Amino acid sequence: MKNRFQDLTSVDLYSNKKQVKWLVVLVSIIIGSGSIWYTNQLVDELKERERRQIELLSAALEYAASNAENLTFINQEIIQQNYSIPIIMVDSEGDPIEFRNIPFKSNANAQDSIRTLQAELLEMQEEYEPILLEEADIQVYYRNSELLINLKYYPYVQLAVILLFGVLAYTLFNQSKIAEQNRVWAGLTKETAHQLGTPIASLMAWIDYLRNSPVWEENREIIQEMDKDVVKLRMVTERFSSIGSKPVIQSENLYESIEETINYLRPRISTKVEMIINADSKDLDAMMNKPLFEWVIENICKNAVDAMKGKGVITIEILQDSDKYVIVDITDTGKGMEKGMYKRVFNPGFSTRQRGWGLGLTLAKRIIEGYHGGKIFVKNSEIGKGTTFRIVLHGSLEGASQFVTEGLLEY
Repeated sequence: MKNRFQDLTSVDLYSNKKQVKWLVVLVSIIIGSGSIWYTNQLVDELKERERRQIELLSAALEYAASNAENLTFINQEIIQQNYSIPIIMVDSEGDPIEFRNIPFKSNANAQDSIRTLQAELLEMQEEYEPILLEEADIQVYYRNSELLINLKYYPYVQLAVILLFGVLAYTLFNQSKIAEQNRVWAGLTKETAHQLGTPIASLMAWIDYLRNSPVWEENREIIQEMDKDVVKLRMVTERFSSIGSKPVIQSENLYESIEETINYLRPRISTKVEMIINADSKDLDAMMNKPLFEWVIENICKNAVDAMKGKGVITIEILQDSDKYVIVDITDTGKGMEKGMYKRVFNPGFSTRQRGWGLGLTLAKRIIEGYHGGKIFVKNSEIGKGTTFRIVLHGSLEGASQFVTEGLLEY
């Protein structure tokens, strides 16, 4: 019971991963905003402290101007102890007469130093109102210290570094997860193919026995259909063996491949489902692995039959898009879907059937995009009227090679 609960929890987390992502983003925004707010509080406190220091310095200067005997003490213990806050004192004419903590360039000449001083003075005039020393007729200008400036921008730098690290970690984790999923897929399918091998071989032996037995003439049609199903099982085993391995992609007649699949499906689905194939030409070729591609067509058509509840029309359009690409549109007259489901239908585990595993379209996407370098997506769908799936394949070997470096940018 506990394991079942854990499985359900995992499925819910996966199916709601979009909401989880937004939750993570929201929490990150809250943490980042809190960090910025707290740092700004510290900056405001330090700014007020520096303001009080400048006022103290100004008061000391004004006091020194009227008490020459205490000038040495004030200069050493108050004025010279300012190691961080840049200040410039100007006379009544606005000319600098004293300054401190101004960042002059190394090896700067007199003219460069004057220009630096003037630039700093302009910056200070824009930042804060000066403190007036009435006794000495002097104005004291200042600006924030480098420590305060660095602290002000520190949270933004910190958040940028965290964001960069998060993106890098997410990318690495995502790639690792995809690689792990690929290994699971490959291991599962190869083990399935291995397990199917023994009963298929046994069934083939029994069919050979029946062909040479007295019941052959009376049950010829039944035994032939059984043989077709065994051949189909062998093909399924071959498909599973191909997952996880590098399949052979070669030029195949697209119309013939689809027609063979439809001819196999017709006697095995509801007689109330009509299947129609339309093609620009029956001689169109596409780069494909035939067993895997037929598996895709099967999965989509079976999903279409379920969507139509065993009654309706499936239309397959084979189109020549260009010299490089061919298109297969599979349209049903089923219940349709909302636009928000267009991408979700390809997620593992997504199924509208109560007993569905939700792997058919996931395998179809993996086969078309992962092994054929093509594209598969929901072209359009309308509630109550039906859905159209579009498959885009390379129509030539040159096109397949080009996909490796460029991709199907048109789609």
